[in-house]
Amino acid sequence: AFTAAASKDFEGLTGAPPTLPTGELPDGWNDVATARLSALADAWRNPDAWTGTTRAGGIDLPGEIAGLVALDELVVHGWDLAVATGQPYACEPDEIAACLAFAGTVSDEQRTEGALFGPAVSVPGDAPALHRLLGLTGRDPSWAPTG
Repeated sequence: AFTAAASKDFEGLTGAPPTLPTGELPDGWNDVATARLSALADAWRNPDAWTGTTRAGGIDLPGEIAGLVALDELVVHGWDLAVATGQPYACEPDEIAACLAFAGTVSDEQRTEGALFGPAVSVPGDAPALHRLLGLTGRDPSWAPTG
């Protein structure tokens, strides 16, 4: 949907919130995910993606905001996946800074309504930028899976 939002393609994927898949991952899922992530990155490299109005999840929003939401999704859910699977995680400082600025604009009311993030998790002000971002998006930076 965010690839389509970058190109202002309002057919299909941008008109409604996504539906969650069910069942087992299909064969070749990793190749599909890799190709889709590459297409997403390519779409947002176009400066026009960041201008005007677009749509994602059935919501009209400025291209610049859609791009930040897409980046935030990749950074934060990338961390989720890495931690859950015991993998190392690194992200570019400028990407974290952009996501931190974006996440800082979300009000406590919006967090409790579940619109974008869960309730903020308290993180020290001098914590690394990634940890502050994680806290703003409702994650505990010290979380690790059990079991």
